[in-house]
Amino acid sequence: MRDRTAAQVSGVRGVLAALALTAMAAACSPGAGKAPAGKAAGSARPSQARWQPAPGTDWQWQLSGKLDTSVDAPVYDIDGFDRTAAQVAELHRKGRKVICYLSTGAWEDFRPDAARFPTAVLGKGNGWKGERWLDIRRTEVLEPLMETRIAMCAKKGFDAVEPDNMDGYRNESGFPLTAADQLRYNRLIARLVHRHGMSVGLKNDLPQIPELVGDFDFAVNEQCAQYEECEELTPFVKAGKAVFHVEYELPAAEFCAQSRKLGLSSLRKEYELDAGRESCAEG
Repeated sequence: MRDRTAAQVSGVRGVLAALALTAMAAACSPGAGKAPAGKAAGSARPSQARWQPAPGTDWQWQLSGKLDTSVDAPVYDIDGFDRTAAQVAELHRKGRKVICYLSTGAWEDFRPDAARFPTAVLGKGNGWKGERWLDIRRTEVLEPLMETRIAMCAKKGFDAVEPDNMDGYRNESGFPLTAADQLRYNRLIARLVHRHGMSVGLKNDLPQIPELVGDFDFAVNEQCAQYEECEELTPFVKAGKAVFHVEYELPAAEFCAQSRKLGLSSLRKEYELDAGRESCAEG
């Protein structure tokens, strides 16, 4: 969520024999077949082409209330914890791609894994009840926690992940976070999602788009029209990657024309992010 204060054959027999011996030796060596330290062994999906949403793709974003699967949109963005594998499968049967919403930059006291986060990595509140910024410098703590969450999304069958609160360095987090810290962490999250066979979106963090557009498969933005920032998202569109955009306070009539011109996938939603929506694709 946007902070309320704000303002990735042929060959010689001898050679073949040598290669075979080398392979056998590697297979018998200590640690062969083990997952790297800190990695979830056997949890990643088989390598396959990731879903790549194109600019202008319509979408639905629903994080609260009873899930409405009847919305005529090719992409759904829904909560990773609250929604089930059966609901993801239902959306797939309807021909939808499904994005898993996770908070990766802030702690939420209402999540089932909240107690696994040590107090040392919890910072100031981010403007939303029960949420606090995370010390994203502490990757040795956060990486296994976030990989477990991402693996959950993969197990439920999601096509992509929307990692939220990816701009703590621009807020009063309670930690001296730098732009370099944020780049490192955001790229880590992108790698983890890709490892599990899913696409990943860059949430907000507009200043770092030029550096991160190659690491992410799409973008998710809140209120770029209200803050006159939408043109900063054009690197994603130029790269053939969707920008899923939402406004809460402006009427659709004030931003849809510009959104279509820029190639954004724009919605007018309420802050509750329930099923209600106005789509610029329908204008």
